[in-house]
Amino acid sequence: MTVDATDRDEGLKLHDLHCFAAVARSGSFQAAARVLGRSHPSVFAAVKRLETRLGLALLDRSGYRVALTEVGRSFYERARSSLTEIDRLSAHARLLAGGEEPVLRVVIGDLCPRAMILGLLTAFFEKVKGTRLHLDYEAVGGPAERLREGTADIVFHRADDDTMLTEQIPIAEIALLPVAAPGFLPPHLGIHTTPAQLRPFTQCIIRDTAQTGARKDHFLIDGAPNCSVPDHAMKRELIVHGMGWGHLPDFLIAEDLEAGRLVRVGGRHLPGKVEPLAASRLRDRAHGPVAERLWDHIRSRFA
Repeated sequence: MTVDATDRDEGLKLHDLHCFAAVARSGSFQAAARVLGRSHPSVFAAVKRLETRLGLALLDRSGYRVALTEVGRSFYERARSSLTEIDRLSAHARLLAGGEEPVLRVVIGDLCPRAMILGLLTAFFEKVKGTRLHLDYEAVGGPAERLREGTADIVFHRADDDTMLTEQIPIAEIALLPVAAPGFLPPHLGIHTTPAQLRPFTQCIIRDTAQTGARKDHFLIDGAPNCSVPDHAMKRELIVHGMGWGHLPDFLIAEDLEAGRLVRVGGRHLPGKVEPLAASRLRDRAHGPVAERLWDHIRSRFA
């Protein structure tokens, strides 16, 4: 890639960096445009402009999904850190100016009871007129990644083990139970069923929305066929219709178990797991006045 010296002299634009980071995270220009609230052509042009100014090919566009090149991956890691620091600086400047945030970015994770979280947010935002709620959904490692990258102010998801990085308010505990539709598994697989015995049967799993880092495969049976879905609501539908088995949160399937639409799978070898849920935010980030009031609202609700 060639670049004119005058293009280099213009320097990097923050908008172009944000567009590139969004494409790198989401894997497509269209998804990045949705996240940024911009048009597909404007995001494409911003990334192209950045590559031209750098004289580097940051993205490989030859496949179905765009991917980072080797130099693009290296540049993205540095750009991500820089953008996080810029976001923190902007947040601090807003605090110094004494103004309220124009938007709060909240992420609901796949494990959270949505009715409970939406009720909490409704009670708060109906009294807040000057700040817009930007609500996103992420799964598995996605909520924690959004928090670390500074693209979310508060996330509701499983409690993070890294309490040095995050401040947390416990909000609930949910049980993930292995279930299947009646008749999906042969009758001889009873309470002593082992994971190895389930290997021939399709396992339904949630897709991890995290774009970087090691992915965690919760309950995944090595070598078993699987069907991936975006959330637990879709996962429940597939399992109820006999298309696979898998772990589902207890609050989502209590009525299905009672009505016999679903049955528990296994016993001591497949006990399920209790997951603690929490509201989380970064400790070392400057939080605006509305974010602080929302945090106090959450704490008072789950004291």
